[in-house]
Amino acid sequence: MSLETAQSPVQSPWQTTAILIGRLIFAAVFLMAVTFKFTDMGGTAGYIAAAGFPFPLFLAWCAALLEVVLVLCFLTGAFFSQVALVAAAYVLFLAFAFHGPSHWAGNQAEFGFFVDHFTFVAGLLFAAVHGPGGVLTWKPGSAS
Repeated sequence: MSLETAQSPVQSPWQTTAILIGRLIFAAVFLMAVTFKFTDMGGTAGYIAAAGFPFPLFLAWCAALLEVVLVLCFLTGAFFSQVALVAAAYVLFLAFAFHGPSHWAGNQAEFGFFVDHFTFVAGLLFAAVHGPGGVLTWKPGSAS
């Protein structure tokens, strides 16, 4: 059984609406993130360098490209479950890399940012299991 077939074949209108709103929220979050990166790629690279990563400009561009793909997949529903899992791993990485325990002593708000990432991961995992819904969903390889 694939992840894509784990969803219920019949959805009520409120379930369809909730799924579409969830997809829009996921897309909007990553669209905002990628917009900030494209607006100030140098600043993003500086933030990455400050966290101790090598090749910060390259990594900033990689993050931006990943986020563009995430936005497109959340909006279209293509490869949805797989992309939701990739997004969950990415968000978990961001939590530890940029808001992890080493940041808490200097700024207690960082702990809040760290924990917030886990609520987002939980939503992404839930979405990965339940899929993109049956409405406004592109399924690559299907005849429709």
